[in-house]
Amino acid sequence: MEEVRASSAWVASHSSHVTVDSVGIEKVVESVENSIPKVEWNYEGIHYFDNGPLTVQYLFVLDALNFCFWPDDKLNYDDLASGLKSALENDQSVFDADRLQKYTGPELRALLKWPRPLPLEDERVRLMHEVGYELEKSFGGKASNIINSCGKSATNLVAIIARHFPGFRDHTVYKGHQVFLYKRAQIFAADVWGAFKGKGYGEFSDVGSITIFADYIVPAVLQQLGVLKYSSNLVKVIEANKEIGSGTEEEVELRACSIYAVEKMRDLIVKRTGKQVLSVELDLWLWAYGVSNPALQHHRTLSIYY
Repeated sequence: MEEVRASSAWVASHSSHVTVDSVGIEKVVESVENSIPKVEWNYEGIHYFDNGPLTVQYLFVLDALNFCFWPDDKLNYDDLASGLKSALENDQSVFDADRLQKYTGPELRALLKWPRPLPLEDERVRLMHEVGYELEKSFGGKASNIINSCGKSATNLVAIIARHFPGFRDHTVYKGHQVFLYKRAQIFAADVWGAFKGKGYGEFSDVGSITIFADYIVPAVLQQLGVLKYSSNLVKVIEANKEIGSGTEEEVELRACSIYAVEKMRDLIVKRTGKQVLSVELDLWLWAYGVSNPALQHHRTLSIYY
């Protein structure tokens, strides 16, 4: 995750369209430093949990599919999480590795009880196949064995996932510089940590190494809070709901500057209060803030990474 931090900082220092505002960071930190809002991982009750390996399997499939909801304005993350939960409660073999390799688009829709094609449906099915194949080939069909192989290290876990599962390799090139973001691989580590409350499968000695998860919501929240400033051109594009291409300067800056800004927020909170705060906790707070403000306008990018 140091690659994520370092490359995001590089983007922030070379950014043309998005600026991290240090005064904005100070104002936000002043408002929350003594009482950072604590958000429970499953505060909406939408996730499957049985305190065992089936939960890990569920979370891995969930995070393999956790991207690009916006093209369908009725679809959101809750529909995915609760739909997969319901499917697993009805049939505990639904995410077995051999079955994951065979799903079709209509079958995935049926699992989620969704009445029409999903955004990037072919990609979602392809990633289910990829996950099933590699789990069967390298991990005995069980996502829990990925956890067992990481030595209680979230950093190792993300590296193992990126090595074995190409669909999780969330990196790009920006102004000739390699940039690492790894949103879905990191969020899997965070989901396991949150679900198991830092114990058992969720015990990681380095959970503080996880950064925020650069998506649509967090940049929009940070802009509203005055932490990020956009160029006038970028503001127009977002307000007009125009699509921003995956891998463009604007898109990479929105994501990388969000990571850099929240790292700066975290550092300032620690400096001022002496209290340790996790980036994953700040991400949960920012994300919950964003989803509770549905009028918040976010950028629109077709991507399998978020």
